[in-house]
Amino acid sequence: MSRQELDNAVQANLANQALVAAAQAAVRNAQLKLEWTKVTAPITGIAGISAAQIGDLVTPTTVLTTVSQVDLIKVQFPISEQHYLRFAERIRAREEGCVSDGPPLTLVLANGSVYPEPGRFSTVGREVDLRTGTITIQAVFPNPGNILRPEQDAKVRVVTKQKKALLVPQRAVQELQGNYQVAVVGPDSTVEFRPVEVGEKVGSQWVIEKRLHPHERVVVAGLQKVTAGAVVQAKSLPADTASTVAANITVQGQ
Repeated sequence: MSRQELDNAVQANLANQALVAAAQAAVRNAQLKLEWTKVTAPITGIAGISAAQIGDLVTPTTVLTTVSQVDLIKVQFPISEQHYLRFAERIRAREEGCVSDGPPLTLVLANGSVYPEPGRFSTVGREVDLRTGTITIQAVFPNPGNILRPEQDAKVRVVTKQKKALLVPQRAVQELQGNYQVAVVGPDSTVEFRPVEVGEKVGSQWVIEKRLHPHERVVVAGLQKVTAGAVVQAKSLPADTASTVAANITVQGQ
């Protein structure tokens, strides 16, 4: 092979390599342009309804949608200044890591159902709202199914104390001018109307603080038909709606 033929072959090879590099650059440029047509979020969450549609002209300042990271989700609720002072030492100990997370929080949704995942205390607000006299508490709840959404309304419930309590169905308690009474059926089946002191309501039951004893029977149905001293034929209600219940009851603050 002559020297000229060798030089021509080398130059042709270099030219072809340059063409390959130019083609690769064109491919990369096309890939970049394709990537510019797609917008990805830096977080995993729920995307809102798109504000821009296909074909719209967008700029770096155009808001396309809003993405919320909802697992874990933060829940904020106010408590009164009095309640805050009551639990201030426990809150401080929790923030300093001296105690565990404490009792789990329960979330009651707007339809009355209880959210299955328990929450935990996160932090407390910096100041008291002068308009309402409350301070903001923040808790976090797991949200694996994305059931909870931003700005959703709910109630936070936590067990603040436990005590033994006597409960009767609310329909067994009569209110007369701010006083409460129940119709007690004695051992001889006679009815006695007895004033009582009521406490908190727990579901469909009412806590009786004083003047009623465990295992005493009260009238739940037909109150308008009985009078003091009347003899009645008492029929027990099913176990789940028994007229009186004496047990360890968890009284929940809301």
